[in-house]
Amino acid sequence: MATQTEHLTSLWKESRTRLENQLSSITTFDLKKKLAPSPNSLGFLLRHIVEVELLFAKNVFGAKGTKIIAKTIIAQHDTGEWTDLEKLILMLDNSRDVLMDIIQKQDATDWDVEIKTKEFGVKTKAQALGRIISHTAYHAGQIGIILKYGTVFN
Repeated sequence: MATQTEHLTSLWKESRTRLENQLSSITTFDLKKKLAPSPNSLGFLLRHIVEVELLFAKNVFGAKGTKIIAKTIIAQHDTGEWTDLEKLILMLDNSRDVLMDIIQKQDATDWDVEIKTKEFGVKTKAQALGRIISHTAYHAGQIGIILKYGTVFN
């Protein structure tokens, strides 16, 4: 029988396919696309997903060696610099692997531990997992819409 951690890892892996399944169809040109009147490009959203996944790995689940400078969060707007597709894909692979690794290291009792952050207050680790799942899926949906209907604005 699978453990709680195995079930939650499986849930997280499946939810991330909403993003993963789109990555092979993204081109460098697509990274500059936006959906008017949104200020954020597809490239910005990919970088933002990386940053938030790594912040959760580090600050919620305890991946202390994780290094992240949350440029999209610091700037709070799209600076237009997220145009290197190969680098973004490597970063997404890394954030996926770091987050998956630390999720898999959680013990059954860890899921009930409460974490407090200024971004979302007090949540158990299980609740926080739900939050990162929905965050990535939310932005994956935006990315899908941008791929279909987005435009590059000058």
